[in-house]
Amino acid sequence: MMCRFVRPDKLLFEGEVHHLVLVAQAGELGIWPGHAPEICALGDGVVRLTLPEADGGDVVNIIVSGGYAEARGDSVIVLADHARREDDIEPDVVQQTKDAAIAKRDKLPEGDNRRAYYDNKIRWCDLLLAHA
Repeated sequence: MMCRFVRPDKLLFEGEVHHLVLVAQAGELGIWPGHAPEICALGDGVVRLTLPEADGGDVVNIIVSGGYAEARGDSVIVLADHARREDDIEPDVVQQTKDAAIAKRDKLPEGDNRRAYYDNKIRWCDLLLAHA
């Protein structure tokens, strides 16, 4: 089954998978070849791509936060708002990013709508750190 995994700034994964498990808003959703057509909203967590046995059968974990996935026959497209491969997380860099976001958010007055941007960034960093 062909899988294309995209985030706003780049193609994160493209290739054959045996199956995958999405983290959807309503829970986990397994997608196997021949899955009925479906579109689902992604939640926060880990999407697990299982590669074909011919490619070693390894599991590629991708941390996601928001977005959508579309399954259609023998292909899946994942369009994630935020996504990072688990093996690409650098905890020190993520912690520095989180600390900087907290400092910038805390300089803004309570009730300032710009705080939401930093709150989202901090939540994303927390998700990455939980899986580092």
